[in-house]
Parts: sequence; structure tokens; C-alpha cells
Amino acid sequence: MSVLTPTRAGAARTRLLALPEARWATAATAAFLLALPLQLLGGSAWLWGPLYAAAYVTGGWEPALEGLRALREKTLDVDLLMIVAALGAAAIGQVMDGALLIVIFATSGAVEALATARTEDSVRGLLDLAPPTATRLRPESGTEETVAAAELAIGDIVVVRPGERVGADGRVLDGASEIDQATITGEPLPVPKAAGDEVFAGTLNGTGALRVRVERDPSDSVIARVVALVEEASRTKAPTQLFVERIEHRYALGMVAATVLVFAVPLAFGAHLTDALLRAMTFMIVASPCAVVLATMPPLLSAIANAGRHGVLIKSAAVMERLGQADTIAYDKTGTLTEGTPHLIKVIPEPAFSENELLALAASAEHRSEHPIARAIVAAARDLAREEAYDFRAEPGRGVTATVGGREVMVGSPEHLGEQAPGAPGASDTPDGAAADGASVPDSDGTAPDSDGTAVVVRVDGVRAGWLLLADRLRSGAPTAVAALNRLTTAPPTLLTGDNHRAAHAVAEQTGIPSDGVRAGLLPHEKAAAVGRLNGHVLFIGDGVNDAPALAAAHTGIAMGRRGSDLALETADAVLVHDDLTAVPKAVALSRRARRLVVQNLCIAGVFITGLVIWDLAGHLPLPLGVAGHEGSTILVGLNGLRLLRERAWLDS
Repeated sequence: MSVLTPTRAGAARTRLLALPEARWATAATAAFLLALPLQLLGGSAWLWGPLYAAAYVTGGWEPALEGLRALREKTLDVDLLMIVAALGAAAIGQVMDGALLIVIFATSGAVEALATARTEDSVRGLLDLAPPTATRLRPESGTEETVAAAELAIGDIVVVRPGERVGADGRVLDGASEIDQATITGEPLPVPKAAGDEVFAGTLNGTGALRVRVERDPSDSVIARVVALVEEASRTKAPTQLFVERIEHRYALGMVAATVLVFAVPLAFGAHLTDALLRAMTFMIVASPCAVVLATMPPLLSAIANAGRHGVLIKSAAVMERLGQADTIAYDKTGTLTEGTPHLIKVIPEPAFSENELLALAASAEHRSEHPIARAIVAAARDLAREEAYDFRAEPGRGVTATVGGREVMVGSPEHLGEQAPGAPGASDTPDGAAADGASVPDSDGTAPDSDGTAVVVRVDGVRAGWLLLADRLRSGAPTAVAALNRLTTAPPTLLTGDNHRAAHAVAEQTGIPSDGVRAGLLPHEKAAAVGRLNGHVLFIGDGVNDAPALAAAHTGIAMGRRGSDLALETADAVLVHDDLTAVPKAVALSRRARRLVVQNLCIAGVFITGLVIWDLAGHLPLPLGVAGHEGSTILVGLNGLRLLRERAWLDS
């Protein structure tokens, strides 16, 4: 039976219970949850004892094995220490406490294994974006042959038909079309392509046919480099560990050595074996890091749960810990700060037409088109009466033509329709009212100045009827989120995008990002390199395949949940389920509160451990009192950490 399930992109996805770590953790948790109520309700030890034993075995054998392997390599880690502490707790009757430690460790290991497997799945699935085959022209005869895309060589000429994905990075020799290359550059609209233009493997061709000369080996294509960058960043990114893990080796060595001394020294001076063993056992229990482990995990897990209730999925306690360390914020543009789809923002009719009439004619003509601009025009005219369109024709990169109410209506690019847009040099026919209300008018290249926008011209029976201005709308709450994050960080924010400079600077101006922090026209590997050049702990927020290398390279990465690609969602450390950017500063602030609670709890645990250890060494600490003090400190730090579960903890962040 396959352990993989399909993802949205068609890639195989590892199921949770396909992982052995997850199966063992599930078994340990189930046994613990069955045993706990039986014990608390006063059931016979013959009922709950075997269940606790099952929890110890199923959840503890793997960390015990890892600990023994580490011991063979002459290192001592917290895995083995926790197993010893759990067994020690069971030896003096604290079976439930030991089982709880086992379950915590087994669950943490399962979560880490799942995160690793899912990232590997998405990286493999990214390769599916590039088509497995391509249509190559034979150099001798010019006839077509189907070959594996991996066999293409530099200089080969391939044919890309309508609706196909481009098989290799190259340059257009002839033909015209529009290509959706959002996976590479993040641009919200398909890009017109004609002779001389560059195209990328894995991007989706529109309605035209192209002949393309291959300019890069398939193994060196942009999409292949994205895969390599994500894999490399995942391997080389320094593992961020919890504070307890950073000191575990020294703590473990110190505790074992001290336990041996507590047992051996009194025995050497004539103490009774039983007394020496009991004192050593008491020392091991009161010095064990149970309270230290719970000092760290409950605040972070509570913060994760609280953030999850508010639409921010944090993938691990280590991520929650380092999220609050962010001091530099970098943003993607399209789909992150903006919605990623065009919307009609302005209708500029000629005097002979009204706004509604012009929009209705354009929507009727565009009704059969699947182009994103066409969908935006039709959506804007949904409440207007429209006539049926006939003789519909679409020309890639130019526009559409249709007969509406007996009139020929053309909607398309001003550049390709030979129009000189209002506001261009030498133009004197600016529509009435266009300048008076301060609306942006399009330049001759079809873009709207000072906005992330595009202009299309509408002709009726060959005469210009007016202009439609469209733009990718700023995401609700983006300026508020950027301002809030600015208050939490020390460095100015940065905008990293594959879109053009004009669009990037327009969005930066609207969101409060300084112009010198804008980096536009970036390919995926250039985004990752830009993140690497930023100082401090970088938090990067993105959504697309082209953002995955930057998400992996950043100290912490957050992906947009609704429109994020599978690779972005798996590569990121956290996911915004509802694409609500205003939740990011709250999550950062919550992480910082959790880190403060961790420090508080470590101080509490340290005071208890130090006091109990001194009592045991300098005097005579009764074992029941030592257990009570140890368990009391554990409960205290646990309850302190659970404070972050409250709704107020999120609202105050």
C-alpha cells in the first residue's frame, strides 16, 4: 500500500500514519489516555499498569535506541536522560509522570518527522511542473518528434502549442502568445511573448503557438534551480533548537556524574547500601529535567494553540520560539501584499459613451475569454445588462474581437491596437473628466502610471470608445500589518518581487515600505540570495513556488494559506490560514511573550531543583517530600505556561 496521497499540485503526499514515528507516538498516546482515567478513578493497578507499560515501550524504545547510539559515539543526549528519568520515576511509583514524559518526546519526534517528509514531498512535486515530454523539430527535415524534456539540449528548437507547458528555458523564435509565469516570477497576469522574448520551463502557454530555441540545459533551468535551492537550504539551514536542547548534553553529563557521586561517596565512607541508593535515587528524581522540559514546552505549545485558533499555524515549538526573534521583515508582493488577481479600478469613456455602456460592451466581448483581465472585466459588469456576442476571436497578446448588438467591439492592448494612450507625448485627446478627477491615465505601453495597473482600450466599429484601467488590488490590512511589524522590528522592511519596478514601487508606497527597500524583477534564486544578504533574523512572507527558496533561506518563513502553493506551504515554518496579514504581528508578539514565560519557568524550575538538591545533599530529604517538590514545580511551571491559551493573550499581543 502506498504511503503517499495526492496534493493539490498532483504530487505525492506522505500520510501521517505512514511514518513509523507517528504510529509509535499514536500508540503511546492512546495507551496513556486509556490508563490515566483508570488510575485517577481508583481502578486496579492490574488494569492501568499494563497500559502505562505499553506507553513506555511504544513511545520510548526509539528515543532510547537513539540515546544508546549517541552514548556509543561518546555523547549523552536528553533522549537517554529522559528515558532514565522516566524509568526512575516508575521505579519509585511515579508511573504516570514517566509515561507523560515518554508521550511528550514521542509526539515531538513524530511532528518533526512529518514536517521533514512533507517538505520532501513538495520538492519532488515541484518537478511535475515541468512537462515530461516536449515536441522537438528535427534539424534535418523540420519534422516534429516527441522526446523526453530531460533529453533536450541547448540549441534545440521546440514547439509549444496552446495550453501546453514550456519544456525548457529558452527564447521565442516566432509566434505570439501569452504565458502564465506566476510560478517563476509571481506576476499576476499572463505575459505577452513574441520573437526574442525569454520563456521558462514549467510555465503555462496561452492560446498561441510558439517556436522556442532551448538556451539552458534542463538540469539548469530556473525551475530545477528552485528545487535545488529549497533542498540545499533545508539541509544547510542551521537547526534552531530550544534552549533546553542547547544545554542538554552538559546537563545530562552533569546529572549522571552527580548521581554516581551521590551514590558512591557515602558508600565509600561506610554508608549503608540501601541508604546510599535511596539518596542517589532521590537526587536523580529531584535533579531530573522534568520541570525544565515543561518549563519550555507548555508556553510554546499554548502559544501555538492560541495562534492556531486565530488562523496562524505554527509548525513546531522551535518555530514559535524563533518567530519572536525576527528583527527584519521581507515581503513578497503578488499574492502576499496584494490579492494576486486584477480588478477593474476605473472606466474612462469617450464622450459618446457612458461608463456603464462602455463596460457592458467590453464585458460582452470578453465573456468567452479565459484571460484574467477578461474575467475581471466580466466580474465588474455582472450587474449590467449585456447583449450576446457573436463571431468571437482572440489574438494572443493583442486582445479580443466580437460582434455585440450588430457592432464590432475590440478590447485589447493599446500598443498592439496602435493606440496612443491619453497622457502620452503628443496626445491631445484626453477624455473629458479624466484629468479633472485625478484618475491615472495609461501610458503608451499599456500600464497605468503610479499604480500596479494595466490599461486596455475598447474600440467600437474601429473607433476608440474609451479605456478600462485594471490593477492588482492591495490586500485588506496590508498597510496595517506592515506598520505593526515595523514597530516590532529594528530594521526597515524589504519588498522582494519578480514583478516590474513600477508595480513594486506602487505597492511599497501604499504599504509604507521605503523605496530603497524594493527589489523587483527577481527570479526565485535571486529572491533567496536577497534574503541571505539581509542582516539579522529575517522573517519572509510569501505565497508562491517562486517564493519557496526565500522561505527556506529565511530565519523564519510564513506562507499565505489560501493561495499558497504546496511547496510554499510545506517549506514555510508557519501558514496564514485565512491570508490575514494582520495576524503576523500578533503572532510575533505572542512568540515574544512565550519566550518571556519560558525564561520565567526556567527560573522557577531552577530554584526548585537547586533547593531540593541542596536539601538532599546537605541534609536528609525524604523521598516522598522530594517527589512532591519535584512534581509541584512541574505542575507550577506547566500551569504558568498554559496562561497563553487564554483569548486575552492574543488580544494583548
